[in-house]
Amino acid sequence: MSPPRSAQLDHLVVAARTLDEGVAWCTATLGVVPGPGGEHALFGTHNRLLRLHSEQAPSAYLEIIAINPQATPTRPPGLKRWFDLDDPALQMHLSQHGPQLVHLVASVPHIDTATQALSALGLERGPVLAASRPTPQGLLQWRISVRDDGQRLLGGALPTLIQWGNTHPTDAMPPSGIALRSLTLSHHEPSPLQQALTAIGLDRLTVEPGPTALTLQLDTPKGLITLCSAI
Repeated sequence: MSPPRSAQLDHLVVAARTLDEGVAWCTATLGVVPGPGGEHALFGTHNRLLRLHSEQAPSAYLEIIAINPQATPTRPPGLKRWFDLDDPALQMHLSQHGPQLVHLVASVPHIDTATQALSALGLERGPVLAASRPTPQGLLQWRISVRDDGQRLLGGALPTLIQWGNTHPTDAMPPSGIALRSLTLSHHEPSPLQQALTAIGLDRLTVEPGPTALTLQLDTPKGLITLCSAI
């Protein structure tokens, strides 16, 4: 799959206290065992992946991610893991309620330009980091915006930005039988978030007024499933 020429939804992030809990949640909730993922040495995390059928976002997938207790991040000490995974409040929520939809990631063709556009709006998405992980098909490489404090921003509704190298992870993912029916963003102050989406070229996603949340509807073997990130 060639890199996208415009911004698009890349993947949705489900955080879990442990990866085993994430796999069990996916199997029980969506009716599908997630496919293989890998380890992220930079952040000391690991994941499992599931491709989502979507005509509007052809490279969309679901990522189930957790801290890897066997790994020490290669990132300098004091810097936090991505997606707020080091946040005690988030970890407490995961412990009490199980895996949760927490974030979305947008693929952009020029990540430096996109992060500068957000900075012009007063939104510091974080420095652009080079990351990679080995796969059976070869080394998967990407550049991604991650703040030093690991924060997602705007309650997780402001996308993390990613720019893939020559290979996208969905190139090696089989169909999962799960389709992305809809993704809705809501925020108690929708205008700044909508301006940010427009600035990075993702204005096809609209923001509704209301409590800050991502609401995801999936067609699955268990029927229509709705996931909400209100945490």
